[in-house]
Amino acid sequence: MPPGAFNDDKERVLAATDIVRLIGEQVSLRKKGREFVGLCPFHDDHSPSMYVVPHKQIYKCFSCGAAGDPIRFVMDHHKLSFREALEYLADRAGITLTPFKPRTAAGPGDGSTVDAPARASKEELAGANATAQAFFRAIYEHADHGSAARATADKRGLTAATIARFGIGASPDKWDGLVLTLEKKAMNADAFVAAGLLKRRESGSGVYDAFRNRLMFPIHDQLGRVVAFGGRRLNDADEPKYINSPETALFNKSATLYALNLAADSIKRSGVAIVTEGYMDAIACHQAGVTNVVATLGTALTPLGARVLQRLCSKIVLFFDGDEAGQKAADRAIEVFFGAGLDVRIATLSDVRARGLTSAKDPDELLKQQGEGDRAGRAVFDLVIAEAQDALAYRFARLAARTRSLGLSAKAAAVQDEVERLAELGLKEIVPIRQQMIVRQVARIAGVDEATIWTAIKSSRAARPAPGTASQGAANSPTGTPVTSTASAGGVDTSSTAIIRSAAGLAIAIALTEPSVLSTLTDSQAQVLERAPQSSASAASLARHVLRLWRERGPTMTFAEVRAEIDDSPEGLAVSTLAVSLAADIEARFSDRASELRAAFEACILDLCRQHATRSALSGTLDPVPPTAGAGQSPDRPAMDAAESGGAPSAATDPNLAAAERLARLREVERTVGRDPRTMPRPWTSG
Repeated sequence: MPPGAFNDDKERVLAATDIVRLIGEQVSLRKKGREFVGLCPFHDDHSPSMYVVPHKQIYKCFSCGAAGDPIRFVMDHHKLSFREALEYLADRAGITLTPFKPRTAAGPGDGSTVDAPARASKEELAGANATAQAFFRAIYEHADHGSAARATADKRGLTAATIARFGIGASPDKWDGLVLTLEKKAMNADAFVAAGLLKRRESGSGVYDAFRNRLMFPIHDQLGRVVAFGGRRLNDADEPKYINSPETALFNKSATLYALNLAADSIKRSGVAIVTEGYMDAIACHQAGVTNVVATLGTALTPLGARVLQRLCSKIVLFFDGDEAGQKAADRAIEVFFGAGLDVRIATLSDVRARGLTSAKDPDELLKQQGEGDRAGRAVFDLVIAEAQDALAYRFARLAARTRSLGLSAKAAAVQDEVERLAELGLKEIVPIRQQMIVRQVARIAGVDEATIWTAIKSSRAARPAPGTASQGAANSPTGTPVTSTASAGGVDTSSTAIIRSAAGLAIAIALTEPSVLSTLTDSQAQVLERAPQSSASAASLARHVLRLWRERGPTMTFAEVRAEIDDSPEGLAVSTLAVSLAADIEARFSDRASELRAAFEACILDLCRQHATRSALSGTLDPVPPTAGAGQSPDRPAMDAAESGGAPSAATDPNLAAAERLARLREVERTVGRDPRTMPRPWTSG
């Protein structure tokens, strides 16, 4: 790679990327002044705490501290390396990057290094999945090997357009179909084994196909990359019915929802996400024109999957099968969303079946149901969605049904179990109105007053955390660790909160985001700002970069140029992260208020000058004080005059005179930069 190519590529990609559109594909954003706000995707966010600043191409979460530019967002959200994120954004923008030559392993002592295994693994896994996807599509179209798959797809009512849209393929009824393809292409099988596409023989050497004689459903991430596969049997005698890829560095089953790459835009537009249990249910919905539908990979909706949906919409309809497994899945999903503040509803077919409107057992079967006007299935589907029941009402209705025929003791035990479970889910932490409604429902089912339920909640084990247990913040964290406002980058604290509390930190932060304020400084004031102590090494480094670049470029300095200057420095990542965080802080605090921003900067400079002069006075070295209104006035120095008169005792020997000199210097400071009562000491008095 030629010198300078790295930064050239990065700057071209950033210039071509719309950060609002990029983040808006993953998070529902609303405009607020010059910025956009939305739920942060990097922690369990219940109220919008992420700000996106389009004119500076940055984002910042004021809750967890996550901050950066478009590249950083793609890296953190999609778990990509820097190069992968850069390539992804370049591909979106139609930019050709400078050819990249990865470092390779070398012999000892040549100074070269090997690429990180995790990165190489991701690239190989992505390549293996892409090769397998092309192979499965070719098999599907093959006259002989794909005949069974095409017959199954036709039987299930899948159109050619749907097959192409979802990339549905087939695996041949052979042990070495994919193996032979790799051999022909001279490809290494290791990545295919890691991806779960091939398996190693237990005895002897060699590998064999993991997916055989199955209809293949590629599973995509939100970037549209194939990260895994699901294979449905074509022969009813084969077990199991479905086979899924194992989890890999690319595929996290808990955080992946089938068809989200196709449904995300529709979910954001409608504000509603419909969640089904299986691939075919989701595919049938999309084919019928209901495109805001995703499916769980299995029957369980996990907290990670829920958080993905929560960032895109405010209403979720769980459309699970009405059998016992589907009801259990609904119960688990309700618990996942408990306390999230979302409108979560449960849709089932049991009610419409009881009314004789359908005999279908799942959404797929329902949507293929024909009737008068050839739209009976879609009409019933829309009715089921419209009549979807509030999730907690559904849960309590099932609790009431279970306890209706129980004796007094058994009923009391069932209600106590429910109270314990609600306490474990965080009943005491949710909003009071919702809390009261829940308690009222449980009390009605139990046939007791609400006070009794509250007593049971307070005495529950879940309401008494053991010593040393994690805080609520930790419980709400995706990783189980406490969520703080500090984002760590290379071991450096990148929190901006403590920095902008100081006059020096706030002044640099304002100058960073609005460099024109520096033009108001006199030379002496600039020196004071430059010498002012910062709260951290990263903040001090940032101040040096800002002031050096200002001296070089003056009024033409931009935030992007400061970022570029920082990126070239040894401490680039930590300081760059801090710069983004500070800029976002300032944008949020002073949005559309240029005069307030300038006034705040001037107040900071005045405070710094006062501090500088006070320190100088107290140390006995009266450094020049930046000129302000009142400068040039003759100071009143009676004590100092007295000390200089012949025969008078010296300040070195008289503590009263030393204190008088100190007070006189502070009075000089007061005349020049104004009075600060916090720093004016009391006069020394004897006895």
